[in-house]
Amino acid sequence: MKTDFLEIENGRKLARDEIPHLGFDEFRHQALDIVKDGGKVIHYFAYPEGGDMKLMAVLRTDRLLAAGCDAPEAYPSFTAECEPFHIFEREIAEQFGIRPEGHPWLKAVRYHANYRGKPDVFGNDYAEDIPGNYEYYAVESEEIHEVAVGPVHAGVIEPGHFRFNCIGERVLHLEIQLGYQHRAVENLLLNADARRLPIIAESIAGDTSVGNSLCYSQAVEALSSVAPDKGAQVIRTIALELERIANHVGDLGALSGDVAFLPPANYCGRMRGDFLNMSLLLCGNRFGKGLVRPGGVCFSLADEVRNILDERIKEIKPQVRHVAELLFSTPSVLSRFEDCGAVSLSDAEKLGLVGPAARACGMPYDARRCFPTEHYKRLDIPEYALPSGDVYARAKVRGDEVMQSINIIQSLINGPVETDCVNGKIPALEPSSFVVTVNEAWRGELSHCVLTDAEGGILRYKVKDPSFHNWNGLAMSLRDTGISDFPLNNKSFNLSYCGFDL
Repeated sequence: MKTDFLEIENGRKLARDEIPHLGFDEFRHQALDIVKDGGKVIHYFAYPEGGDMKLMAVLRTDRLLAAGCDAPEAYPSFTAECEPFHIFEREIAEQFGIRPEGHPWLKAVRYHANYRGKPDVFGNDYAEDIPGNYEYYAVESEEIHEVAVGPVHAGVIEPGHFRFNCIGERVLHLEIQLGYQHRAVENLLLNADARRLPIIAESIAGDTSVGNSLCYSQAVEALSSVAPDKGAQVIRTIALELERIANHVGDLGALSGDVAFLPPANYCGRMRGDFLNMSLLLCGNRFGKGLVRPGGVCFSLADEVRNILDERIKEIKPQVRHVAELLFSTPSVLSRFEDCGAVSLSDAEKLGLVGPAARACGMPYDARRCFPTEHYKRLDIPEYALPSGDVYARAKVRGDEVMQSINIIQSLINGPVETDCVNGKIPALEPSSFVVTVNEAWRGELSHCVLTDAEGGILRYKVKDPSFHNWNGLAMSLRDTGISDFPLNNKSFNLSYCGFDL
């Protein structure tokens, strides 16, 4: 297919005038054609420049493609023709008051006044509004009842509201409303002192500290022509895989607990702590904070630490394998996991699902294989997916990825790792430049996109957490499912509230 969109490289800086600037109609036509032909949306966002508004799209096929255009105040909705643009258009409408005419489900994403001070396109008064203060989707019938859950939940759980339309116990529709933790992270990254940026980036979502700090650091490195050495790339890869393992193991334990199978629940809780303590050993923080910085890492991997890490992994690896075998061979577990909350491949494609949630629906995409960074360029990440799209598949993908990640770490610590630690100083950024970084965080495709102005300041900093795609997958999984299976499906996705709310 012929397109004017420019092929770009993951983590490679470009001068902004190299990015094609198309007329809006051509931009819309080509973006729709690419996605209708099987492409995926990584970014679609607006930004102000010189009193005008611009649009930028970064799309994915087997390549990364980018183009931009001037933004009209209103335009024919992309979503009306191509579903994967759905939530991106809602975000643009909320942030800058640009209206996608004909959008099938136009509502706010995070509930804040738009950044231009324009009248709200949703018809709300944000001086008094809070998330959830709007008309929810309703199914009209005397036999239908609604069940409202949250935003305040029992236990240590982040806030989010779930509105079920049910007939008896059967869920007809679930509407998920987030936005309660909106912190204006993108504006913070735009306006904060440069010394604070790494701290803000690694705090976007606490369970994805390494993933976000890696995306941020790679963007700064590209924009300042700074490169980490090979040892730093190895340590970054180890840290990202430890983050993946700890979260996947925790999820398997939560799923076990939800079906009252307590032995794996208890084992996984303990083993998650073991893997978090490996991150602590690596950098002094259980969540990997303070490790990844522009130019490399702040902590080396001394032989003593490497040997301890090797011993701990060798000890725990057979335990992980045994618990996974126990979990996935127990009939009472399989009877709850299988055929529960299935999402079809077709729906997953339309929703743009990523990560384990997508691989559980038959979509094998993994950024570590398709757009590798760090040491992943030297690793063989196999193509892997399961077809059933249910709780079982989402759990099994996690279990298999844990073993894969353990093997990756073992391969990286079988010999000395040498690096020169960085001091955390933030280098100056190239003016009038653009970069997009894509990494496979534990929930899936995580991406940061940065544009700089003529003075080298940050003009636009865009963050896309995998949960931005996947929350609608959870809603879809509940259709025609018993409401009592909501906790199980929710844990099988385990999505981020704060990563979405930004």
